[in-house]
Amino acid sequence: MGKIEDALFEARPYVEYWDKLKELVEKLWNGAGSEEEFIKRIKEEMAKAEEPFKTDLRIFLQKFESP
Repeated sequence: MGKIEDALFEARPYVEYWDKLKELVEKLWNGAGSEEEFIKRIKEEMAKAEEPFKTDLRIFLQKFESP
């Protein structure tokens, strides 16, 4: 789970709901069969989320997808 932890660590200073984000990311990662499926699930959650949590998800995804 190194890539997830790295992205969470990098996103932490910028997110408002850290605990909620961490819990959701770990749940989605454990339920996903691949990295592509995980990204798809994050995007689905972003579509449903209200601000400012939607921005938290966007920040996490940006950190996760960056090389």
